[in-house]
Amino acid sequence: MSKTKYALFFILVTSALAFATERQPNATYHARRQALSEKTNGGVIILFAPMEAEGPNALYGFRQEDNFYYLTGLSEPGVGLLIAPAQAATGTTPARPYTEILFLPGHNISQEKWTGPKLGPDSPDAQRRTGFDRIAKLDDIRDEVVRILPQPRAMVFTDQSKSSGSAGPIEWLSRANAFPNYIGFGDVNPVIASLRVKKDAGEMELMRKGTDASVSAQFAAMRAMKPGITEREISALMQYEFGKRGCERPAYAPIVGSGFYSTVLHYSEDDQTVKDGDLVVIDVAGEYSMYASDITRTLPANGHFTARQREIYNIVLGAHDAAIAAFKSGASSLSRAGENSLYQVAYEYINTHGKDLHGEPLGKYFIHGLGHFVGLNVHDVGDISAPLQPGAVFTIEPGIYIPEEKLGAH
Repeated sequence: MSKTKYALFFILVTSALAFATERQPNATYHARRQALSEKTNGGVIILFAPMEAEGPNALYGFRQEDNFYYLTGLSEPGVGLLIAPAQAATGTTPARPYTEILFLPGHNISQEKWTGPKLGPDSPDAQRRTGFDRIAKLDDIRDEVVRILPQPRAMVFTDQSKSSGSAGPIEWLSRANAFPNYIGFGDVNPVIASLRVKKDAGEMELMRKGTDASVSAQFAAMRAMKPGITEREISALMQYEFGKRGCERPAYAPIVGSGFYSTVLHYSEDDQTVKDGDLVVIDVAGEYSMYASDITRTLPANGHFTARQREIYNIVLGAHDAAIAAFKSGASSLSRAGENSLYQVAYEYINTHGKDLHGEPLGKYFIHGLGHFVGLNVHDVGDISAPLQPGAVFTIEPGIYIPEEKLGAH
């Protein structure tokens, strides 16, 4: 192969791999970055994507950090991002236009042999593909930070959690004297969370595709369910079904619990054989283009509920329907307490319908919250005590778990 043909092949392969997930338009991510810059009171945002794992740690692949993906739509590891809001001239400090720079690491040829080609600062179509007008080498980030931060009382917003991809690079920039002594640091996570709670139409569509794929997987499990099948077979079948419909991975560790294990909320072994008469709780859904779904269903192993199983199942269904009927946009919350708590609606329904084997109300067997936000993470960012606003995506999933009866319904 000639050098020219090899170069063209490299570019085509890189283009195919970089955006394997379905990606929203560049303008969407640019608008998010601008919206974020308007919430920092003039503060500069500096973020880094996590590094790609090497050696044995690379076995399970790379997944982009949620906030970094939300702002860039990029699945590349080790990338840096600088966002500086527009600033008027003050005293000796010149005016600054809105500025955003994407910093790409140079190619690590040895690593790319193992994990595939990456987007680099020398890629000819990097601007078109990323939507950034300014792309620089990651090695230049220290100089750019120094240039952007000359003014007094500057503030830098970054991910301050020690486990984040930004922790190491921010520490290095500090050692390299990139930050003046008067710099203050703020946590960018709550600021981004305030934007992420409200999903745009594109996000809704990606979540709808993931949910449709996950629903198909649930139907496949219903068709396959029978005594003698193993929990792991059901889990594997479902992952195949939503995977062939475009989901890149499970949205969370799949849960298929039969019999007693239907009462274990985060049961993960999935190693039991389903027995005749069991109830089986299936909490399995896929992640589509980085966006999670979350679906739980309860099935009788042999296709028929016992009278007691049906009673408990119908109580959970009634609590679910009661919470939906009580929902008021802009007023209801997922909090466990409060006048507009949907949890309280579901709890009161469960606690006033049916009894356990000792004649006690069933409320004590509803041991988890009613629901949670869903988005780039299955337990997505959001304040469950705040009123649910238009654009929020959340689950409503009451449950009853009675270990004594080996009876879980969700």
